[in-house]
Amino acid sequence: METMGGVIAALATDVGRVRAHNEDAGLITSDLVAVADGMGGHAAGEVASGLAVEALREVGESAGSGEAGGLRPKDVLDAVQAANRAILQSVARNPEQTGMATTLAGLARVTVGGSPHWAVFNIGDSRVYRVVDGRLTQVSTDHSEVAELVSLGLLTPQEALVHPARNIVTRCLGREPLEPVDSWVFPPHAGERFLLCTDGLTNELRDPTIARILGDGDDPQAIADRLVAAAVDAGGRDNVTVVVVLGSPVADAGASHEADEETAPRNGSPEGSA
Repeated sequence: METMGGVIAALATDVGRVRAHNEDAGLITSDLVAVADGMGGHAAGEVASGLAVEALREVGESAGSGEAGGLRPKDVLDAVQAANRAILQSVARNPEQTGMATTLAGLARVTVGGSPHWAVFNIGDSRVYRVVDGRLTQVSTDHSEVAELVSLGLLTPQEALVHPARNIVTRCLGREPLEPVDSWVFPPHAGERFLLCTDGLTNELRDPTIARILGDGDDPQAIADRLVAAAVDAGGRDNVTVVVVLGSPVADAGASHEADEETAPRNGSPEGSA
């Protein structure tokens, strides 16, 4: 359990009951947390997810070292771009890793208009959830075949949960050019909670169960451990990794709404200024 931007965060992971090794990775730094779900088989998926979170570690830890102004949303998206380059460079040096890739989802404490804000970003189907006033919502967008079918009205959300293509992602790190990374920026809210997770959690547990566990108690490590254990008990057909972030009971007094146009949800690529 660690502090992240003045709040408390905890990480838990498990290989599950089926996979031979864990291709997930998780990260907690002073100003950024993330999860990644590697793809590619053997050791390659593990390499891709590890490279992704390590690229983010540098920017997350440098922000916490006291640099003036703190992180900006663009810094975070630049770090995602660096993660993609690191994966491609590793493949170039190690041809046996060809085809490896990873999802990535993260939450960063950033400064917008002189005030603290949250930045959420994702590529692939790893998710970021937020709880405000007891209500669980998914902040991130799934980049998957079934999500596209749901958006087109060809599948219901219930059908998507059991569709055979539910594990096929349409965007990931490890591709050139880098596919669009979605991002959202918004001010903090008193008492909020966040959950970052790979699909090893959401393929086993439905949102009402996730919400119940996430809202039970004030120990983020205990919550993270219970979420992972519940997913493994429900089948554990994939690796499962979660990061739980418990926000401050009081909203940051420095937060303002002066930069409204900077805090609207948006989709963007690393080249943008989200």
